[in-house]
Amino acid sequence: MDSPTTVEKKDPYAALRYREFRSYLGMRFFFTFAYQMQAVIIGFHIYHLTKDPLALGLIGLCEAIPAIGIALYGGYVADKSEKRGLLMKIFLGVLLCSVIMLVSTSEQMHAYVPTSYIVPIMYIMVFGIGIARGFFSPATFSLMAQTVPKELYPNSSTWNSSSYMTASIVGPAIGGLIYGFYGITVTYTVIIFFIFIALVCVFFLKSHPPKYIPKESILKSLTEGVQFVFKSKMMLGAMSLDLFSVFFGGAVALLPVFANDILKVGSEGLGFMRAAASSGAVLTMLAMTRISPMNKPWRNLLVAVVGFGTSIICYGLSKNFYLTLVFLFLEGAFDSVSVLIRSTIMQLLTPDRMRGRVSAVNSMFIGSSNEIGAFESGLTAKLMRTVPAVVFGGCMTIVIAGITYTKTKSLLGLTLQDIHEETV
Repeated sequence: MDSPTTVEKKDPYAALRYREFRSYLGMRFFFTFAYQMQAVIIGFHIYHLTKDPLALGLIGLCEAIPAIGIALYGGYVADKSEKRGLLMKIFLGVLLCSVIMLVSTSEQMHAYVPTSYIVPIMYIMVFGIGIARGFFSPATFSLMAQTVPKELYPNSSTWNSSSYMTASIVGPAIGGLIYGFYGITVTYTVIIFFIFIALVCVFFLKSHPPKYIPKESILKSLTEGVQFVFKSKMMLGAMSLDLFSVFFGGAVALLPVFANDILKVGSEGLGFMRAAASSGAVLTMLAMTRISPMNKPWRNLLVAVVGFGTSIICYGLSKNFYLTLVFLFLEGAFDSVSVLIRSTIMQLLTPDRMRGRVSAVNSMFIGSSNEIGAFESGLTAKLMRTVPAVVFGGCMTIVIAGITYTKTKSLLGLTLQDIHEETV
């Protein structure tokens, strides 16, 4: 990596001055761009074929089951493997699943693939992507820590999250527009192209030897990672808070229903609705490169979760497309604050030799909470109808934040320096 002679502590671009971190960001951006495009297209296409909100929830379940089931093993593999080679294998797997979805949904294949087969095929490929994701999160979490010095973890977390959110803005919007104007085949072709670009970025990363050579059994190794998380009150609290708040607040999965049936804005409008939340997130992330929420991170985390839940309630009740975009923007802004705080806490509290396994536990709590939350939203929408389901989810998110507040009052006054000293 580059070695700047001086790195200003308040330099908002400090992490970007390291070449390998820039390559890492490129990989994350292009893969997230393709992944978010694919997510919005899969959801809209399956709802177009089924007209069933529960079918949207099943998308999340198909991805969450393998991601959770393989997460701990994925963390173990990430800790003991060379990350660059592991990421290449992961991207090749995702690329294969996307190619199969391209072929099965193309107009040329309609004569060979009955429409009734398309939805099951898409579910199976989503399942395959879930398996890849079980390895992806621990591998990238471990790798990012090796691209910048430890004192730049807060800054690198901000840029990493900003890259993710920027791709999340462009991906859904572009995906919805291409799907609306050119159809699903062209859209999947673009998705595959950007996955390939992400794979190319991996080649520019350095080969880092693993910092963990397992000497004990795999079961003992995995148990060590779980025990580490459960011994840290702040880490466990952050994971639990996100798990339950996103579980009940996963109303973004119902956006195709709002776009198609309630607001009647079609796939183009759906793309902008998905992008609105990400726009709020990325603009807030950029602001946080200069104004940090880490002065009292736990207090700010709870405030952000309450704001997140309130925005969900307002979005669910809105009947105006432009007002809905405003509430989704605010939802993304509050969510980005909690993402930055949680990711910084994770980076600071985790020792290098355990990053893969701790990230795997985090994936079980957080990484798949979006998909499980999507299933919960689809199920409650089926039982309660769409708007009551979204309002219920937002209310439960606020309740979870209140319960967490009563259980973790001792953490409210801690500063970033207090957290850093805990790891020394």
